[in-house]
Amino acid sequence: MTDRDDAPTSVGAAGVGTVVGVGTDLVAVDRLRTALDRTPSLLHRLFTPAEQARCGRHADPLPHLAARFAAKEATMKALGRGMSAMSFTDVEVLTAADGSPSLRLTGRARQVADTVGVTSWLVSLTHDGPMAHAVVLART
Repeated sequence: MTDRDDAPTSVGAAGVGTVVGVGTDLVAVDRLRTALDRTPSLLHRLFTPAEQARCGRHADPLPHLAARFAAKEATMKALGRGMSAMSFTDVEVLTAADGSPSLRLTGRARQVADTVGVTSWLVSLTHDGPMAHAVVLART
């Protein structure tokens, strides 16, 4: 379904909206583990305290952190911006009571999203064995 011939829309339980961008990212869990072991302060530069607490509830938090890191990079891609355009902690992955992920943007990430007209997000996270993956859809 489209509002115009050149404007794809998404229809379903999540509603209708024009797609502004889509991003995807794949993260090797052990690569993130090695980076955090080598530079422990990186944890605070990449993840908000709430993300750290949420993932810290798991026996091995790294697959969960890796999926969130993938979502942050996917969000930047959906916005058409690189890592230098915003802080990783400006993109926070939230988890609803039913387990579904969502995003909260602050700071520069929020400014960029507002500039390009993003009003809602669809987020999918997964991790299996050595890999974590995220897909993010930005829409009006």
